[in-house]
Amino acid sequence: MSKKVSEIMRERMAFSFEVFPPKTDKGMETLAGKGGVLDKLYTLHPDHISCTYGAGGTNVGKNLEVVKTIKAAGVAIPVTHFTCIGNTRDGIKTQLQTYLDNGIDHILALRGDLPVGWSGTGGDLHYATELVKFIRQQFGDKFTIGVAGSPEGHIQCRSIKADISFLKQKQDEGANFIMTQLCWDMDQFRWWMDAIRKAGVILPVDVGIMPVLDARATINMALSRNGCVLPRELSVLISKYWTFPDPFSADAEPKDAKSDAEYAKKKADFKEAGIEYTIKLLDEYRVSGISGIHLYALNKYDDVARIVAESGIKDQ
Repeated sequence: MSKKVSEIMRERMAFSFEVFPPKTDKGMETLAGKGGVLDKLYTLHPDHISCTYGAGGTNVGKNLEVVKTIKAAGVAIPVTHFTCIGNTRDGIKTQLQTYLDNGIDHILALRGDLPVGWSGTGGDLHYATELVKFIRQQFGDKFTIGVAGSPEGHIQCRSIKADISFLKQKQDEGANFIMTQLCWDMDQFRWWMDAIRKAGVILPVDVGIMPVLDARATINMALSRNGCVLPRELSVLISKYWTFPDPFSADAEPKDAKSDAEYAKKKADFKEAGIEYTIKLLDEYRVSGISGIHLYALNKYDDVARIVAESGIKDQ
């Protein structure tokens, strides 16, 4: 019997990737087809690979297809994300049994991001604490359960102290490990690590890290749902390689050959600086008492492979 993710992280620092379920058949072929991104990621010997559930609980079928592909390869443990969004208790039982029937026994139990216009989950369960408890009641120890941790506090929680108390509750309900939300503020992260330990949270901490490769994606990920602080060093990088009038405007796209060259150079220079920044961030995380590094692969290989190689986080 292979080891569980939580067992690996109690023995040594784990290393893993996150991918997302493509929306198209072509995207699936690129990710999960022969010689695709997953096959390339396997060569980096990750301990596990997680697959997101889709915003608002969408694209569930593709999620299952991805984790089944990872399972079949036999290189890394597949970890499925699973949310409360739009799910009834009976529906949850059915879906989770399907995962078990396909050999998927690791799950990241989440409330899930609410779709635009929603004020609740639209399902029978409303919080991740309830989902963890439900899984344990229905399936016992058949699943290894990961839960989200928010070093800066969940944006919809009344306080970070309340957020930590809910994390402790998820542990008490039967969670096995923590996977953190995005955080670039290392001072805040170190404070949070101390705070959760003082609160009695002893679970291994797997740190979710989005490589800094594109200014637009970095700003969007930080502010669209997570409310993350952009540290001054990262803000300076974004400012230094800013694409005018702004990276979100259609007018930012180049209009002539000269502008096109300047635009492309700024984006390329930002990526180089961002990779260097990401590697330095990994150094800081690795000495912060964590149990694992979980890199968002963004369904690509080359950039994360370079980060893995140059950071030394995994023996090649």
